[in-house]
Amino acid sequence: MAAPDRMDERLRALGLVEGQRMAQALFAEVTARGLITPGRSEREVSDRIGALAREAPAWGRCDSWWAVRSGPHSALPAGQEPPEDRIITEDDIAIVELGPLLAGYESGFVRTVVIGQDPHKRRLTEDLPRLFTAAREAFHADRTLTGSRLHAEIQTLATKAGWTLAGRNAGHTVGTDADDARPDAYITPANDRPLRRTTGGGWQAHWLLEINLLDEHRGFGGSHMELLDLA
Repeated sequence: MAAPDRMDERLRALGLVEGQRMAQALFAEVTARGLITPGRSEREVSDRIGALAREAPAWGRCDSWWAVRSGPHSALPAGQEPPEDRIITEDDIAIVELGPLLAGYESGFVRTVVIGQDPHKRRLTEDLPRLFTAAREAFHADRTLTGSRLHAEIQTLATKAGWTLAGRNAGHTVGTDADDARPDAYITPANDRPLRRTTGGGWQAHWLLEINLLDEHRGFGGSHMELLDLA
């Protein structure tokens, strides 16, 4: 297979950004319609998000999956299925995962929302995007940054903010299979390769940055994920 040229790379990057834009628009509509509300179950909210996504042709052009984890389920490791469906309650917290696939490429998108005024949960939702922005700034400031060094930076940011950094990694290359064991495909302490590089197929590596924070004492967590190197 021929190595990708600049036009191939450009089209791929545009597709990834468009997939994320779709996810952002869908999430904005989810919040505007108040789909995440006390009294509904996680499964019901997920089904309503799916129905909403199928309403609009713009979202229907991409294959998507979505998941909602709330309360103590928000503290489960990313990718672990909750043991049962759960009813969202007052002063709850919920993680919303939207994973659109556009032209075969994943553009994962995760946000955390709080129902109510719990100050600890609200502080978490404020810190998640703040830490994400700080990590992205560290990436742009150092063109030789490795996965292990970015992970260490995120760990420091989380500790200073008073949270536990959760998850096996802080992100991965676009298109990485969940069963892929190669450390250089993840933002993890074991990845000593630069994040700016090409993959085995000659494509530029694009990254999804995922911040997972946990309040171990109170038993809840939150996540924030989107594209790292493509704004």
